[in-house]
Amino acid sequence: MCAHDPVPKELTPEVAAFYGHAIERLRDAGVPFLVGGAYALERYTGIERHTKDADLFLRRRDIRRALDALARAGYRTELTFPHWLGKARDGGEVVDLIFSSGNGIARVDELWFAHARDADILGVPVKVIPPEEMIWSKAFVMERERFDGADIAHVIRATAEDLDWDRLLRRFGAHYRVLLTHLVLFGFVYPSERARVPARVMRDLLGRLDRECEASGADAPVCQGTLLSREQFLVDVARWAYTDARTLPPSGMTDGELDVWTKDIAS
Repeated sequence: MCAHDPVPKELTPEVAAFYGHAIERLRDAGVPFLVGGAYALERYTGIERHTKDADLFLRRRDIRRALDALARAGYRTELTFPHWLGKARDGGEVVDLIFSSGNGIARVDELWFAHARDADILGVPVKVIPPEEMIWSKAFVMERERFDGADIAHVIRATAEDLDWDRLLRRFGAHYRVLLTHLVLFGFVYPSERARVPARVMRDLLGRLDRECEASGADAPVCQGTLLSREQFLVDVARWAYTDARTLPPSGMTDGELDVWTKDIAS
């Protein structure tokens, strides 16, 4: 049996220059940001993957300043989705400016910056998003065409001993089943690595599950599948009258935000 390590697509000098210039313009404007996406994944796992864009994370209050700074630099900018994402474009290349997640759950707050890690990206010293927040935000990505479970497994494999497991538990909170699902899958993917997830974490999550199973009374008809996929559970809301969990705390998306986010599926 032979192993195959895929060769990543090369990043052209022009694209690298665009990413680097965008980073410098944000710094010049005094906009705090963190690097995420493929570059943060490489920082933690060693997996090199050049994608069609660069992901920069910032607080919601800074999105307008960031867009204005990049517009002054000559890039086309837009607040693509008012609840989580803006973009800056140079021809066909894109820098994503992310201040939440598509489901409105993983909002960028002070803790992202407090626990950020140092990295060198494209020869520039930067801060990258913490592995805990990377796991949290990626855990809900379960679309038909995209599932981030492999990224999560690779991050856990690379950082398990350094993870702040208590903060990770707090991040998921009432959505603990999503974290439990990924940890169970991690143990399936890496049988020899199961013990690297602290037993106390698994006992905590399984204890919550046990108590939930023993609780009496039926929950309200809410579909939380919309937190995992913006498309695949729309039928539950439209046809079977489930409440869309994205309209409830902590997401709290408005009807207008849901409409824009849903209409974009076709594109």
